[in-house]
Order: sequence, then C-alpha cells, then structure tokens
Amino acid sequence: MLWLVTVCAAPAAGQVTADESAGPLAVREQLVSYGPEFFARYQPVTALDMVRQVPGFTIDNGSSERGFIAAVGNILINGVYPSAKQDSPSSILARIPADQVTTIERIRGQVRDIDLQGQPVVVNVVLQGDYPAVVRWDLYARHHTEGPLKPGVDLSLSDRWGRIDYNAGVRIEREANGETGNDRLRDADGALLERADVIQDSTGIDLTATLNASALFGGTLARINSRAHYETRNPLQRKSIFAGNDTAAPELELIGASTIIRQFEVGADGERSLTADLDAKAILLYSLEQVPQTATRQILDADGNQQSLVRSRTTSDANVAIARVEFDHRGLGRHHLQFNAEAAFESLDGTLVQTEDTGDGPVEVDVPGANTRVEEIRGDFLVKDTWTRERLRIDLGLGAEVSRLTQTGDARSERDFFFLKPEFGASYAVRPGGVGRLRLAREVAQLDFDDFITATVLEDDDLNLGNENLEPDRTWIAELGYEWRPGPESVFEVTVYHHWIEDVLDLLPLSAEFEAPGNIGDGRRWGLELEGTLPLDRAGLDGAKLDMTVRLEDSSVVDPVTGRDRVLSGETGSNAYRSLATLNRNNRYFVRLNFRQDLPAAKFAWGWTVAERDERPIFRVNELDRHDEGYAIDVFVETTRWRRVKVSVVGDNLLNFTQSRDRTRYVGERGLTPVEFTERRERFNGRRITLTLSGTF
Repeated sequence: MLWLVTVCAAPAAGQVTADESAGPLAVREQLVSYGPEFFARYQPVTALDMVRQVPGFTIDNGSSERGFIAAVGNILINGVYPSAKQDSPSSILARIPADQVTTIERIRGQVRDIDLQGQPVVVNVVLQGDYPAVVRWDLYARHHTEGPLKPGVDLSLSDRWGRIDYNAGVRIEREANGETGNDRLRDADGALLERADVIQDSTGIDLTATLNASALFGGTLARINSRAHYETRNPLQRKSIFAGNDTAAPELELIGASTIIRQFEVGADGERSLTADLDAKAILLYSLEQVPQTATRQILDADGNQQSLVRSRTTSDANVAIARVEFDHRGLGRHHLQFNAEAAFESLDGTLVQTEDTGDGPVEVDVPGANTRVEEIRGDFLVKDTWTRERLRIDLGLGAEVSRLTQTGDARSERDFFFLKPEFGASYAVRPGGVGRLRLAREVAQLDFDDFITATVLEDDDLNLGNENLEPDRTWIAELGYEWRPGPESVFEVTVYHHWIEDVLDLLPLSAEFEAPGNIGDGRRWGLELEGTLPLDRAGLDGAKLDMTVRLEDSSVVDPVTGRDRVLSGETGSNAYRSLATLNRNNRYFVRLNFRQDLPAAKFAWGWTVAERDERPIFRVNELDRHDEGYAIDVFVETTRWRRVKVSVVGDNLLNFTQSRDRTRYVGERGLTPVEFTERRERFNGRRITLTLSGTF
C-alpha cells in the first residue's frame, strides 16, 4: 500500500530486465532488477533494509537546499520521487514493510519515463498494490558513555481504506547526548596561557508523525505526503577555566540554550497519461519551520560571583511553497522528450535580541544584520531529449533559472538573477556488464538563507555576520566514469571529475577582524571517486561482502586575504558517523569500508564500518581553523532467530575518537601578521551501544 503499483511485476532475483521500446541491449545495461529472493539472506524488515543491500548503490537523501529537485535524492517508489523535502527518502523507506516490496530496480539510464534528475544511478522500489494491513515497529535504546540513556519507539501502519492505500507513522524518542573535552590556549611561543576542562550534555524530546496515501481516481494516480515534527533541545556546556598551570579554584563558563523546533510539511502529486505517448505529472509542496531559541553565556569567578551574562533570543521562521509540472513524450521513435517547469516562493524571517550584563544590569547589544527577512521568487525550466540507439545513449538538455531575491529589515536589497543551465550526457555499453559515461553540465548552487542573517557564536564570543550581497556560485562540471558489473552482486564504478566554479562561496573579508559568507572569485575542484561492492565468497568468507567508497580530491582558489592559491574551505563542526553528505564537502580524501557477513542457516549477521576523512580548514580573515575527527569504527550483530523479530546490537564510535579544532589567531590579517595565540579544542562524545528490536505483525 502507500503507493499504487504502476510498473510491471518483479523478475527473478538478480535478473536483468529489458524494455523493448529502447532496444534490448541498451536497456539491459541500464536496469538490473532484484527480487525478494535476492534479499532473503539479509532478513529485511523494511524496504530500507533491502535498499541498503543493493550492490554498488548508496542512498542519497537529497539536501535541505531550496527547490524540489535538490531534495529528491536518488530513491523512487513505484517510479516516482516522493513529493517531500523534510521527510527523507530513508525515513519513508523505513516505514514500508519488506514483505510489501516485489522488486527493487537499480537504474542508470533512460528506462520508461523515469527522470534521473542528474543522478548517475537511482533505485526504484516497486510495491504491491493489494496487501493486507501490517504494523511495522521498532523499539530501541541507546547507552551512551558520555550521556544518559536514549530510548525510542517507531511505529507505522500500512492499510487500505476504500480505494485509498495509506501509511501512517509515529516516532517518539528522547534526545540525549553528551561529551567531555579539554581546551588549551597558548601564546605565539607555545607557552600555556589557559586550560579548561569541558563537560557538555543535551536532553530533549523528538516527536514525529507522518501520513502518506495514494489512490487512483479515473486515470489519475494521486498521492499525498505529510509530516509534523516537534523537537526540544537543551544543551549545557560547563567549562572550568584555569590560568596556565595554576591549580587554584577555576573560573567557570556556562553556555546553555533552550531550542524548540516545529516543522510541518504537506505535499501532493498526481500523474496521468494524456495520450498514448504523453504523460504528465504535477507536484504541490508546502512546508514551514519555526525555531525559537534562548541562549546564554555566563562567567563566574572562583568564588561563584557572576562576572558577565550574555543572553540572546532568536527566532527563525522559514516557509516554502513549490508548484511543479513534468511532461514526458515518447512518440518520436528512439527520442524521449521531457519538459519540467517549477515555480517556488521561499522566505526566512530572523530576529535577534541580545543583552549583556557585566554588573550594572542587562544592556541591549546592537547586532547589525540580525533582524531581517529574506524572500525569493524563482522559476526553473528544463527541456531535455534522450536518444537511444543500441549501445549508445545521448542526453541533451537546456535549463534556465530566473529569480528575484529581496531582503528587508536591518539590511535591504533587491536583485534579479538569470542563469542558463545546459547539460550533455552520453553512455556507451562497452561490453556486457560494462558501461562508460560522460557528463558535461552547468549547475547553479542554491543559496543558504541563513548566510544573509547575522548570528551570535557564544562559544567563541564572536559573530557570524550575514551578507545581503551573496550570489549563487555556478559550476561547469565534467565527469568521466566507467561502471563494471561482473555479476549480480558485484559492481565497481570509477569516476574522474573537474569542476570550474564561478564566484566561489566562501568567507569574504569585511575588515581586519570580521568576515561574512561571500563570493571570493573563481576556483576549481578536481578528483577521483571509486565505489563498489565486492563479494568475498571466493576468499573463503561465505555470505560476506565489502562495500567501499573512496574519494581523492584537490581544489584551488585565490585567497582574498593573502592573495595566494589555497584549497576551498571545508565545513565546520564534526560528523562522527561520516554520512555521505561529507562527500559533497571539500575534503582531500574520504574513505569508508563496510563489511557484512550473513549466515542464513543461523539467521545471524555481523559486520563493521571503518571511515576516515581529511581535516577541514576554515579560512577566516584573522584566523585559521582546522577541524578533524580521526577514525570512526562501528560494529553490529543482528539475528532473526526468535519469532521473526530482528534483534540488532550496534556499537558506534568504539575508539571514542578525538574531535579536534585547532585555531590559530593572528594579530591582524591571517598569514600576513604574527600569530597572537593558538587554541586546541578536543571533544570526546563517547561510545554508544544501541539495542533495537524490530518486526511486523
């Protein structure tokens, strides 16, 4: 249920299917279909369990960037991208029982009327249309060595009401995290000026409700997706600060926050055949997010007397409304024509009131650019022709984007943009199981509205200034790849790429002390990526496989402070689990290996993950930050021996790796003046063990 079946029945496991309209050899190299038998050894409970085991495929949940296409990722359900932004494809798949899946298709070319939306590979999950009611459930609890217990429950019901197939779900969990650490501040000669011991914890609650439904009305297949989310976060960091090697009673810094996140989204789409050769789809989407927050930074002396108190109250209200139409025409022989048009309105309201009390009572602090509203009205269009002939497939497309960006409040501006986005793609079946591909395209980045608004950084006693003059960077992309599939469980793909970036988005100097997100000039990025799945039966490990992702990358841009070439800035913060989102950041290297062995006779599986990426430099006007985490090592065991209940135990961050931030502050401009001080921050966010019971009834 949840989606009505609009494609053919599933073939046998691992069988390669063909679409006669495009030539059997070409499509045989474009689509591999895996039936339930292929996934049986993994003892899946949900559709997500199955998709994770598709050879040579990694789920892309899309991004939170503006627009519909940026959010769709690389998952389709019955040939259609879910009409949702806040509800990720992985979350939707996790609510679908595995018994409802008839076929999973791995697609890398033009098949039927499926639009890959620029993705090299997508997965289409085909579901049964007439299935008895089923409840899927998860009960889990996570033990955290640096924080409290985190329990949770996730339930969903799939059923039919009249002609409507639906899936309703609810998830409730306690937010519970913690970490410890230490800071060391040294002068330019390396002498210890200050040291600090840090303890941080965060508690809260996370509530999510979803409803997805579909029905056939005449010749129109209609769907609706909705999600409501409520979350609270209450982090508190306690820092004991000592002067140098002094062991006297420390000064105390307390940084806390109380945050509420409210989200709501509803999306609807419909499709029908207008003629024998022409199909049409329409999508409507609306979402909102409200985030009020109160944050404080309090300094107490060794006797517990308050020295200062900074308090900031912020609100952030975001709205998104999208309307989209898609047309597919297949009546011109081997040509498949597509036309897509999207209109969107998006806005972000931000407010901030900040006060500081140093003993004489709170005084309001002027924070420029913190109270503002950003709006965008945007239109996006694409015309595309896919031509297929035996082993060769050619994609030619021309897109255009027009928008008006308006900012009011503390900063005022209004600007119009127009960009052309041509694209060219070609793939050729070099031999059975092997396909080479070439892609040339121009992409336009989506601006982050948060970059327009000034925000307070209490931990650094600093400001992240907003910039009303931001422009999206544009990138010419050249990719050359080859995929080899020696067997139904083996896939290897290597891709080399080069990106020419116009108006790189980075940190732009505004003065000798402050910078803001801005365009710093043209840059380049180039690299090599290897992905694959390797069965290990021939190595004597029956039922075992190794999934791998490796990326090597370099980049170049002229530094606006020093005038010399350097790499592109990376991302701030940390990511203990090395999600695939890190692949889209600027890292010199990224490596992840996933090992899994299934023992069907014992109904048991085990495995491990090892991941590592390069440090990420952040180039500010008067300092250089470097963020790093070291290795991540996770292990799991799971079994379905008892009443079809899957029991899994996952150990995360077993080495309790160090999350580090190395900060070098200069007297003036970075690299052009002497060093003022250096600071090293180390955080340990603990080992985690999660017990999960899941099943259906």
